[in-house]
Amino acid sequence: MSKPPAQQPAIRVTAMPADANFYGDIFGGWLMSMMDLAAGNVASRRSAGRAVTVAIDAVAFHHPVHVGDEVSVYATVTSVGRSSMKIAVEAWQRDRDSEQSAKVTEACFTFVAIDEDRRPRPVPQDRAP
Repeated sequence: MSKPPAQQPAIRVTAMPADANFYGDIFGGWLMSMMDLAAGNVASRRSAGRAVTVAIDAVAFHHPVHVGDEVSVYATVTSVGRSSMKIAVEAWQRDRDSEQSAKVTEACFTFVAIDEDRRPRPVPQDRAP
């Protein structure tokens, strides 16, 4: 079994019954929203302000998540343009009562930094990705 990234997760949450179907499997949409939340946190910090999701590419679901699993979402800025940022996101699950974990989903999110008028603004280039 592989290990999660060494960095701290952007978010960590426990999957609950309201997030699952009748069989106890977590909805893919719920998982994607957790990934978007994590990527948004990282994008806002990197751009020093508001940033919005404009695209999600290469989504892959690898392993199911069940009610009670702990879900950790890791997000890393991989590139920065004038106003956009690409963020690699991985979601990992851990069984509630063990240390076993597995990568469940990964995707590449693109965010654009916006100003108070919701128009694209430059991402500061002097900040580390």
